Amino acid sequence: MQLLTLPPSPALATSIRATAQVFEDPKSQALLAHLQQVAPSDASVLIIGETGTGKELVARHLHNLSARRNKPFIAVNCGAFSENLVEAELFGHEKGAFTGALSAKAGWFEEANGGTLFLDEIGDLPLPIQVKLLRVLQEREVVRLGSRKSIPIDVRVLAATNVQLERAINAGHFREDLYYRLNVVSLQLSPLRERPGDILPLIRHFIAEYSRRLGYGDVALDNAAEQKLVSYAWPGNIRELENVIHHTLLICRNHLIRVHDLHLSNLRIERQDASNSAVDDSADALLEQAFQRLFAEESGALHERVEHALLRAAYRFSHYNQVHTASLLGLSRNITRAMLIKVGELVVNKRRPTRDGQAVNVANLSI
Repeated sequence: MQLLTLPPSPALATSIRATAQVFEDPKSQALLAHLQQVAPSDASVLIIGETGTGKELVARHLHNLSARRNKPFIAVNCGAFSENLVEAELFGHEKGAFTGALSAKAGWFEEANGGTLFLDEIGDLPLPIQVKLLRVLQEREVVRLGSRKSIPIDVRVLAATNVQLERAINAGHFREDLYYRLNVVSLQLSPLRERPGDILPLIRHFIAEYSRRLGYGDVALDNAAEQKLVSYAWPGNIRELENVIHHTLLICRNHLIRVHDLHLSNLRIERQDASNSAVDDSADALLEQAFQRLFAEESGALHERVEHALLRAAYRFSHYNQVHTASLLGLSRNITRAMLIKVGELVVNKRRPTRDGQAVNVANLSI
């Protein structure tokens, strides 16, 4: 069994990233074969998959199979920085470039020079930064914030997204030219529910890993519990599986996991697939009827009203959780957050200083 794991990090305890990846299922074996073919090149790769499917692990494996394996691998979450800071983080800044810039600092592109830069949640990048990123990819050089001097770089860029960038392009939230620059090669990671052959090997890995951490001996899994775990849909993918196993080991007795030890989520996430075609046709008909009635009764500004109503309905359906709302609508978290603030579902009600001494708005945001 081929097993990939992330390097140990305290941040993983609160991360939604997958910390292990296996390639036992036929779909995963096909992905691994494709990955091994493209890894030696310097081509940009777009890794597509739901949250928790192991996109960073795949990116690290691409790096480790390339000629850059002994050079830096830098992973950056594009959704983790405010719009004000993301440019300085990616491209660096000079002393005095902004309030609090007390010294010059290299950006992540410079830090990854000679190696690989992994840009996770690429769909969360603001449009102005997308323009600058495209230029960096085309020119192979960066210009630090507050500087006019270009710095040559040699970096392979891998990007990942959990949203459909085609929809973001159509909505005007993502640049089409940047999409094609990043998508020289694409790797599609199937959700865990679509690769059941990987579930049991991952269960065994996490049982062994957390038994070791907790100082337990061997822990067994009875047949009924195994069947329940294998047949579960895993909406949170590998990271959810890991959390379930960790919790189960904390409460199981006599080194045996039974069905009543398993606490699986009741979260209901709607996803569209081919098996839902009949349901989709019915939903389209209902939407058409609703629109016809709306057109007959109302006029003016309908697009905005429908968009806001859809956003509010999705937010309520997702129990006011931004991540699930974004997933349901096929948007990035940053865009969803901005839209929720715009329609009044989230209220920016206080300010706090940032590290550079500037004040930024902070919203009461549930994730």
